[in-house]
Amino acid sequence: MVIQMKVYGLTVDPFTNAPIVILKDMDNQNTLPIWIGVLEASAIATELEKIQPTRPMTHDLLKSILDKIKLAVSRIVVTDLKDNVYYATIYMISDNCEYEIDARPSDAIAVALRSNSPIFVDKEVFEKSKRMLFKYDAFNPDESNKWEEILDNLSPEDFGKYKM
Repeated sequence: MVIQMKVYGLTVDPFTNAPIVILKDMDNQNTLPIWIGVLEASAIATELEKIQPTRPMTHDLLKSILDKIKLAVSRIVVTDLKDNVYYATIYMISDNCEYEIDARPSDAIAVALRSNSPIFVDKEVFEKSKRMLFKYDAFNPDESNKWEEILDNLSPEDFGKYKM
């Protein structure tokens, strides 16, 4: 089973300074943080802020190619979490044929934003993510709910403009 999500914002991990894209479901009940690279965060931030670069970035180029060959992105799905690595699939349609392309979630999200395609997360990924978050040594056992509380209490004001 999959749950539809939206990009809630970008933030930075206070422990590692790594960018994190925050996905929330449509009812703001489920939150999924995905640690991503700086370049991917920049690509997501550019689209979220509707910044038009003078030359196409990689995800813009991909979107242009898909448009030219008449492939439409129907949806993306964050499908799995294994060994602290998230997996995603980009689903595309052309002439009644559907294609599944393996992708990093950050790239899939950047493409979904550019193509106005829905973002989904497999329900199992939420459970795996919760288990992963609480394994970090940075938290002592008494603070095992710290990440969950942080994520549940995020508000749009908590997200400044991601510095590109």
